[in-house]
Amino acid sequence: MRKKIYHIIALAVICIAVVAYLIPIYWIFVTSLKSPGDINTKIPKFIFQPTLRNYQKLIPEDRSQLLNGAFYPRQLLNSIIIASLSTFLAVSLGTLSAYAFSRFEVKGKNDLLFFILSTRMLPPVVVVIPIFLMYSALGLKDTHFGLILLYTTFNISFAVWLMKGFIDEIPKEYEDAALVDGYTRFQAFLKVVLPQATTGIAATSVFCLITAWNELVFALVLTEYGGAAITAPPGIPSAVASGGVDWGQIAAATFIFLLPVAIFTFLMRKHLLRGVTFGAIKR
Repeated sequence: MRKKIYHIIALAVICIAVVAYLIPIYWIFVTSLKSPGDINTKIPKFIFQPTLRNYQKLIPEDRSQLLNGAFYPRQLLNSIIIASLSTFLAVSLGTLSAYAFSRFEVKGKNDLLFFILSTRMLPPVVVVIPIFLMYSALGLKDTHFGLILLYTTFNISFAVWLMKGFIDEIPKEYEDAALVDGYTRFQAFLKVVLPQATTGIAATSVFCLITAWNELVFALVLTEYGGAAITAPPGIPSAVASGGVDWGQIAAATFIFLLPVAIFTFLMRKHLLRGVTFGAIKR
């Protein structure tokens, strides 16, 4: 009986947490479908006439301007390119580094791992000015390559630490058997370790993608409005003008911005669930 009560309480807490997390997303979606009159009422309206006008305002009437950095479609495309490539590089390099730390005797391993982790300790606002000056001198300001390089650098430390934990749980005997069969060390890594580390790679990719996708400080300082590499996070507040705040357009842009990462996370859900319990059973 007591166990059943605990189960009911836990279920109730989970339901409350889910509702609390979903309410902001629901309100953003509902606001994106409202007209300015329905949005600016003192008493929130739950029954209204839906409109797609806010989504239409995100697409320029002149289709030749779709790739202009001042328009949201181009900003969203920049976010997809920069976040995807930086995530791929961070996870790839992080997996190789994690394998080396996990399988080989590296001098000063603990010190090196701590040094790698220390790159995540400072908040972006602390280092944004030196990076801005460096990027301006090197000509990397407002470029795709500059943001990809920066996001890869900040994500790789997280990828190394997370992937090392996954690789540590893969028995070394599998690789020893592959080496006895004539595989090289790199072939054993590709054909034995990598397939078993799929869960860790998927989980790491999700977290790295979310970090790069949501990043605002560097994207705001290192790009220019209407420039070649401006991403969606600094572009969404551009709906704030002297005439007031277009909350409908901001809500529409925000909801569209949420979709790619939400879809990617949903597709990776099985790997994420496996990753939670990976290594729970010790050999």
